Amino acid sequence: METITPKKEWSVAIRWNHWLMAVSIFILIATGFYIASPFTIAGGETVDKFTMGKVRFWHILFGVILSFLFLWRLYLAFFSRFHADWKDFFAWTRWANSIKQVRFYMLISKDPPEHTHLYGPLQSLAYAGLLIMVLFIVLTGWILMGAGYGAGLTAFVYKIVKPVENGMGGLAMVRWIHHLLMWGFILFIAVHIYMAFWYDVIFREGTVSSMISGRVFRRSHE
Repeated sequence: METITPKKEWSVAIRWNHWLMAVSIFILIATGFYIASPFTIAGGETVDKFTMGKVRFWHILFGVILSFLFLWRLYLAFFSRFHADWKDFFAWTRWANSIKQVRFYMLISKDPPEHTHLYGPLQSLAYAGLLIMVLFIVLTGWILMGAGYGAGLTAFVYKIVKPVENGMGGLAMVRWIHHLLMWGFILFIAVHIYMAFWYDVIFREGTVSSMISGRVFRRSHE
């Protein structure tokens, strides 16, 4: 006999962090595309046009928001009372289980991997990679923003991250890395959405809705 049991999977803090980070990244991608290659301009007198300035303002604003969301996620990884902590990002280090998941995804095996952590083996590797990408896109963003300031808080932060700029080889390389990371986010989003729905269809555990309700539905046989 099969029973379906609801189980709390995600805390309120994790869900808020997830959706705020998702909205921020989408806005940053859209505004980043415009900044890199303006594709339209408002009509009217030139003196009244400030499209690029407005787009850059929103890009910087959500870049700052993403910075704080990243710090918040790190805090939750170490101090959350729920089970979504830093150890869950290392589920992929169980090599046998990771290989088992690869075989399952490639339809070589029908046996899914053991779910001993909050994240599956490859899921933990992907999310760890995502946090690393967020770290570097935030750092490169602060460098690009602060390079034109000589005073104030932005200039102070720029002095702190200046060694990162030097290590990357200058502003031109920083900008290239920042742009390349954007494509990394686009690839991650595409794979993330596909795999979330695929997993939901295969296991029917409410994976997609769980990031709203916080609960999944585990099946067991008695």
